[in-house]
Amino acid sequence: RFGIKTQYKQLWVRNLKLSDAGVYTCEYGSHKVRTSLHIFKLMISLDGHFLQNEVPELILMQNSSSPLPDLRITLFDSNNNRVTPEFQNKSRQKYVVNLKKLEAMDSGTWVCQVHSDSPLIDQNIPFAVKVLGFQNPDLERKYATVDSTVILSWRLNSQQIKWKEGFTGQLNWKQEKSANPHELLDFNVTEQGQLHETKKSSNFLFEIPERKPESTIEVKLPKVHFNYSGQYQCQLEYQGRHVQSKIELVVMKVSAKPVGPLSRGANMTLTCQVSGPLPPNAYLRWERVNGTKEDIKNSEQNEVKLEVNISAAGLWSCHLIEDSDRKISFHYQIEEAAVWTNYVIIGASVGGSLLVFALGCLCIISGTSWQRRRQRAKRMAQARQYLLENKMCQCQQ
Repeated sequence: RFGIKTQYKQLWVRNLKLSDAGVYTCEYGSHKVRTSLHIFKLMISLDGHFLQNEVPELILMQNSSSPLPDLRITLFDSNNNRVTPEFQNKSRQKYVVNLKKLEAMDSGTWVCQVHSDSPLIDQNIPFAVKVLGFQNPDLERKYATVDSTVILSWRLNSQQIKWKEGFTGQLNWKQEKSANPHELLDFNVTEQGQLHETKKSSNFLFEIPERKPESTIEVKLPKVHFNYSGQYQCQLEYQGRHVQSKIELVVMKVSAKPVGPLSRGANMTLTCQVSGPLPPNAYLRWERVNGTKEDIKNSEQNEVKLEVNISAAGLWSCHLIEDSDRKISFHYQIEEAAVWTNYVIIGASVGGSLLVFALGCLCIISGTSWQRRRQRAKRMAQARQYLLENKMCQCQQ
């Protein structure tokens, strides 16, 4: 590992080790020149390959012939932001620090700055950090209406950081936190960084889009059902470690009671319902397009169902609003019953009332006639009884 270039009076030392630290003397005749070599060794856990949310451990070691100086360590991430480390062990020979939880955007070249006043040391030590993870938010929420088409997408950063080591993953879905997950697809990456996906579930109606950006996991729900709601979790696995990203799918449906055209003077109940709990800053709203303020109704906090009683036909819309932003809207057209239909309904009502009145009158007449016949029969029976009694009296005389 040592070589001498006599022309330049240089000593070359390759593949430095901590044990190479010390004082080197160059003698030329009666002349002697001494040079002190101070060596640093920087090591990062997992060889610099991390998953999202993992915390790297950084070890800095030093060696020299003179007493070891007390070092000041400053760290900068790949975006040149200063990082405050957490020291686990601090001796003059060995410094062990923990960095922050990593995110996908932290991939790149970090810098460890080493400072000392005596002896004077000002050294920058670069080191590489690769973070494999998702570019999605921690918990993404997606809204959809019944019978619409939804594409759920997870964006990986494996292409950006040129991650060619093999990793695998799977996509699971479950409606509730306590429910058993349903495995939808498996995927893996080749040495060239290409993703291959395999559909696992045959009972769930979803598709794998063919055209999509590299390092993207997608599922397409061509016709959303109300019970398709829940958590869709994409999980990566690399060397026995895991990282996951979730998308919460919330589905909206609208129904009317009774169903059909709205007659004049009649009422109808419209119901708007979402499949899962809403965040505190979200609510439902019913309103009639081109209507008045009286046609607007908002849900209370934590309500997942909103009903409104209407008497006016037209286009009614249910909105899901989050932070003053309309996430989804469901439009429901209420037709007004035709005039002849109203007349038929009115006629049927009047006819029904007349029929009921006629039946009532017939019942009254029948009842009165029956009562009269009963009274007449009673009087005749009393008369016969009277005549029989009189005849008996005459016979006795």
